[in-house]
Amino acid sequence: MTKNVSASFDLEQKQTDMIEKKLERIKYADELIVDLTLRVKHEKEYSFDATANFRWGTQAHVSAKDFDFGAALNKMMDVLDTKIKKEKDKIQEK
Repeated sequence: MTKNVSASFDLEQKQTDMIEKKLERIKYADELIVDLTLRVKHEKEYSFDATANFRWGTQAHVSAKDFDFGAALNKMMDVLDTKIKKEKDKIQEK
């Protein structure tokens, strides 16, 4: 899986480390996902948008917002993890 993380502001090292640590959570899907694009925006609140391209051509887009960086990241990871599991289950049923 190729990961691409971009932000509309300069990420602090601890924020970058936190993102990397959270992405470990979906390590089980390395062979299922071709690439994962993660965009972080910060205006009044943090906004995370992630797009995962699966090797069978399906694309999943998830997003989350919160005033706290960690909370927004956790919300987005929860939704992304659920989405990946659903896609994996669909493929295994076929």
